[in-house]
Amino acid sequence: MPTENELLSAVDALLNQVDQNDLPPPAERKRLREAAELSQTQIAKVLGTRREAVGNWETGKTEPRPPQRTAYARLLEGLAARFPAPDNESPSEPAVPETFTAAPALATAAPSEPAAPEAPARPAATARPLSTSRRPGAKKAANATAPTAAAVDPRFENGPLAVVDCEDGQVSAYCVGGLVLDVPAKSIPSLVDWTLKEAKLGQPKLSGPGKDADPLIVLTQSALERYGLPVTLSEEERLAGRIPEGHKVIKQLARADWKLTKRGFGPWARIYRPAQGSERNCVQLCIPSWNALDTRHWGEAGQLAPADLARLLSVYASRVMTPRGSTAVTGLELMTAFHPPTRASEPDSNGKRHSEHNPGSLGKDPVDCAPCEAPDGHPLLKDLPRFHTRTPAEKLFEEAYDWARPLTDAECTKRHLVGIDVNMAFAAGANGLTVGLGAPTHVKAPVFDPKLPGSWLVDLSHVDLSKVMVAKDKWAELDGSLLPSPFTPKGERPEGPAWYATPTVAYAVELGYDVTPIEAWVRYDNGRYLDSWYNRLRDAFLATMADLGVDADLSPADFLAAMDGWRHRDPQLAIVVDAVKATVKGGLGKLRERPRGEGWRSGEPWRALSRPTWRPDIRAAVISRTRINLHRKIVKHAAFTGQYPVAILSDCVVYAADGASPLDFVPYRDGKPLPGGFKLGINPGLVKWEGTQELLWGEGVREQFKAPELNLARYIKDGTVTNVDNGE
Repeated sequence: MPTENELLSAVDALLNQVDQNDLPPPAERKRLREAAELSQTQIAKVLGTRREAVGNWETGKTEPRPPQRTAYARLLEGLAARFPAPDNESPSEPAVPETFTAAPALATAAPSEPAAPEAPARPAATARPLSTSRRPGAKKAANATAPTAAAVDPRFENGPLAVVDCEDGQVSAYCVGGLVLDVPAKSIPSLVDWTLKEAKLGQPKLSGPGKDADPLIVLTQSALERYGLPVTLSEEERLAGRIPEGHKVIKQLARADWKLTKRGFGPWARIYRPAQGSERNCVQLCIPSWNALDTRHWGEAGQLAPADLARLLSVYASRVMTPRGSTAVTGLELMTAFHPPTRASEPDSNGKRHSEHNPGSLGKDPVDCAPCEAPDGHPLLKDLPRFHTRTPAEKLFEEAYDWARPLTDAECTKRHLVGIDVNMAFAAGANGLTVGLGAPTHVKAPVFDPKLPGSWLVDLSHVDLSKVMVAKDKWAELDGSLLPSPFTPKGERPEGPAWYATPTVAYAVELGYDVTPIEAWVRYDNGRYLDSWYNRLRDAFLATMADLGVDADLSPADFLAAMDGWRHRDPQLAIVVDAVKATVKGGLGKLRERPRGEGWRSGEPWRALSRPTWRPDIRAAVISRTRINLHRKIVKHAAFTGQYPVAILSDCVVYAADGASPLDFVPYRDGKPLPGGFKLGINPGLVKWEGTQELLWGEGVREQFKAPELNLARYIKDGTVTNVDNGE
């Protein structure tokens, strides 16, 4: 006969079995929490457990046990009453996964195709699945890109990176797709070891002769405290860009035979051991509270919760590449990732391979620029007199537009000023562009070749914009006084010989005028170095905008509607868009990086000059082509509509119009745009609406600041004029 205690225990066991059926399925638990806009941390705090436990309950890995089970069941019951399941969705089956979830790098994905979301396989390390956090109430964007099936590289099955956080003494690594790993490491050296040996983080190479991306570890403030690092840098450390060499963590790394690069232990620290054959031992650290994620490019990313930050950075990594530093550094590294300087040769007679130059790359050694391409202070110019100002005949000056003019009487009768902006303008300028790969060759009295990249000294002052060729054998008469010159950033007509990149000179020929170069620095070794770089960044931009509901195939009206409020649909993905754009501009800017302190003096070399990717000629060619692309559209538009821009700033153009929408002045005939002119759309090179202000606003601010040629394109977005436009 059973005792009383045995009977009571049997009854409790039976009740527990009944309770098991009272809980909804794991997917429904997650749906209810998200519908109520509750985080796993909030639920864990109320139930007296860890947030990882809540994540396990939502994936079905584990089931809650008493006493939390009863309270959890009551919570879910209450949420179910407030947030019933949609009629078209069964609570017993998981909902369709959102395309917003970041994807691990895909081994089989083509370099030009964005990686698709896919749940990572169960890692060898202790793993705790956790649903990816997102903006409360976020819904799947219309026309979002559908996931594509591809195999995950088993070496990097947990994604390219992890955000390491510490809570209640437990260190956790937040990975792609919401996966959370337990981190046993108790020091930075052991964290590096764990990352390389157990975490299964990294990203496959983007090209055949390239290298796999090193794993990225992002340290939150709590993780910094856990591992003995300062939460923020002192002013002295911030200016130095690193913590002192005598810091205890650096000593720990040295004792463990780990090394730091020349930039030391700063916001983007690289910790490595010399490679053993093909085996690389390197981990990249990112420290947001040390300003690793510059707010100008990453917005509030550094303030996000660990899971949200992991999601955001993983989307960027899967679609662009694992960040290697600032967006500018990453943009430059992306170029090299597609065109590594060396490759393995064919086997020699002994079957051994050797390192050799990789065709199409910039090589492993820097080359000197032409004197005209050198920025002020370059060693090539050290013999110039002090305070000498170089003229256009001495210096290549290819920059973006900063031009404006007074309104005509006819334009003053219009009601609005409408700004349009070219999407990814500099990326579009790089697309299909032939650039120099090797050193320049000096040529006297050359015959101009539009297919030969280089810098040309030529007089273009005879080009008259009042009569230009707008198509083959078709001339157009325009009001040249209302157009900026395509040959100078300020839109002024050149007064004599000046240095220009190939696209600028080629445009003069396209407009119907002969050119006779005086001399040139040309590059016979050339190629379309930036094509893969452009394709990757274009696809990243388009895929992310599609996730935000802005598809590439929308009609003009639908496109304008989709762009209205796109940032608010998913603020984290909006940050990714900004970071992609910054990667384009920053990467191109790095091609002509200037001295950054370090006691530099004019005429002396600076650190960036030792890179083969220090190529001011490539930067000049991209900017030249970007400016020319915009001018070509402006001329086509003027010839067809009689409308002329009143201001241009880089890739933003302002027109006076009767209506407030771009559709009030951008011509469409039978739904088709003007060939070669402006076209509304999200693709790079197409335009979007930048902003609209009343015409009286423009005249008012010009009068207020006593500046009749104040560049209104600078302020068209929101109408706020913060200070006088000095043209800088």
